[in-house]
Amino acid sequence: MTIKYFLTPQLRLKLKQPLGKLIRGSFEQTMKTFKESIKEEKPPAIISVGDVVSKNLTESNFSPKLLIVDNKVMRKEIEPFQLETEKTIYTENPPGTITNEAAEAIKEAIKTNKQTKIVVNGEEDLLALIAILHAPENSIVVYGQPHEGIVVVKVTQEKKEEIATILKTMEKFRKTK
Repeated sequence: MTIKYFLTPQLRLKLKQPLGKLIRGSFEQTMKTFKESIKEEKPPAIISVGDVVSKNLTESNFSPKLLIVDNKVMRKEIEPFQLETEKTIYTENPPGTITNEAAEAIKEAIKTNKQTKIVVNGEEDLLALIAILHAPENSIVVYGQPHEGIVVVKVTQEKKEEIATILKTMEKFRKTK
């Protein structure tokens, strides 16, 4: 396992802010609002990051192209949700990092035509960055915002550039560690 990126203390604070549009509310409220926005957007792919958001999307009849989970909710182990996909990939990704292996798994899953679930041993939160960076433009990456709702990120060239800048900062931090 090779760690490519480390979370800096400054980025930890920055990344607590939503990377996209925050939809506040209960499961029912967030899924209703999300459904309405998806009808308008018609994204080429939906990618979910997080166990609860992945479960909620599939239970709401969405079929994310990629689901990234770690079998934890709020950093506590849970009984894995039954999320049926065509392919499952297992990878390592310690908290506060992004490994080469996890990044490659996401890149490969996005390229394939199969609906894929990536099960992370460690933590999946930061992998939303890799998903945004490699998803096709106009795709939607969705992740949970604890105690608030869901964050919906529309993948644009500008968003990819923002994420690339964040990752460069994380990479520099690794070199100085």
